[in-house]
Amino acid sequence: MAGLVPRTGPLRVLVAAQLVNSVGDGAFYTCSALFFTRLLGLSATRVGLALTVGWATAMVAGVPLGRLADRFGPRRTAVALAAATAATLGALLVVRSFPLVVLVVCGYACAQAGLASARQALLAGLVAPAERTGARARLQSALNAGLAVGAGLGALALHFDTAQAYLAVFAADAVGFLAAALLLRRLPEAPAPAAGPRPTVLRDRPYVLITLLNAVMCLNMPLLSIGLPLWVVSRTDAPAPVAALLLVLNTLAVVVFQVRVAGQVTDLRTATRATGRAGWLMLLACAAYALSGGGLGAVAAVVVLVTAAAVQVFGEMLQAAGAWEIGFGLAPPDRQGQYQGFFGTGPQLARTVGPVLLTALLVGWSTPGWLVLGGLFLVAGVAFGPVVREAERARGIDCPVESQRAGSPLPSGPAAATELTDQRGSSC
Repeated sequence: MAGLVPRTGPLRVLVAAQLVNSVGDGAFYTCSALFFTRLLGLSATRVGLALTVGWATAMVAGVPLGRLADRFGPRRTAVALAAATAATLGALLVVRSFPLVVLVVCGYACAQAGLASARQALLAGLVAPAERTGARARLQSALNAGLAVGAGLGALALHFDTAQAYLAVFAADAVGFLAAALLLRRLPEAPAPAAGPRPTVLRDRPYVLITLLNAVMCLNMPLLSIGLPLWVVSRTDAPAPVAALLLVLNTLAVVVFQVRVAGQVTDLRTATRATGRAGWLMLLACAAYALSGGGLGAVAAVVVLVTAAAVQVFGEMLQAAGAWEIGFGLAPPDRQGQYQGFFGTGPQLARTVGPVLLTALLVGWSTPGWLVLGGLFLVAGVAFGPVVREAERARGIDCPVESQRAGSPLPSGPAAATELTDQRGSSC
């Protein structure tokens, strides 16, 4: 794990902060369901409602919180939101009534979403444009490594299955975010405009469409955590624990290979090539998953599932690298906060819609459902190309490769905002 953290520079601090709080998050995600149901005495329906309301609120708050990073500086905003996340986790140690739980969960989700946006804006301000995708890949590897370690700690809490164990997990997660806040304070502040920018991202039609396409591709996340376990148990001859094995393999693959895969993406052109390839790989993975439900027997089903998962994770890593480059590259430098806040609604939308959609497709439709899902991945992945080219035309980018490699900024400031509005008309 030490190899994930660079030896020097701002990225070292960013990776260390990501690693610290993701360990706590891994334990939190492992134990949260039992914490809410056993310790707080909430029904599963109420837990689901609280989480749905919380993440829906975070989606709405993404852009306004991103604007805070643009106005007050991403480092200052990230530190404040990391501390706010720790405060909400601390509040969960003492609140017991359902309305207060919903309120605290909303605060937790909003703080987490805003923190992610501020971190992205901070990375964009402190890391050279040509190095951002590789840096983001390191952060993703650190995130997965931390989640894996945290999941192991959460498993210990599940083993003891006591109120003290669950409370310790939540307290440890809060301490992790406080530690992340202290680490982030060591960074210099990234440049920020003197006056707060207008919320132009919602009028940036190509960027809005790119965010929606990214949301479709991000269905791979609930696919791994929800869709596949249901499929393995209900439609294949493979033993149920294989679903957990696939999740572990995915996590380890991202830790080991994400930085290498991201090295293929250096500009918008290679980014759209990566998303297109990701669409084809996801289609292939879905076809293989469908094959696993054909009554193959336990051994053959496991082999097919593992093969499909390997194809999926490489498609996932290609898509992630391409999306990071596009999300950064098409955002004006002085509006990275609000643009990253909006772009971050894509994964949140996938997590919100994914469970219902995947259950209907995979459990309800079986093999045809897998083919429909694979078709969605393919269309979304390939569609990045023309939409990014339209965004380049709207911004007047004639030579995207050369301009990005040289680190030249996109149009920014009030004049650029007017220019973009004039070119596209008035319209995460």
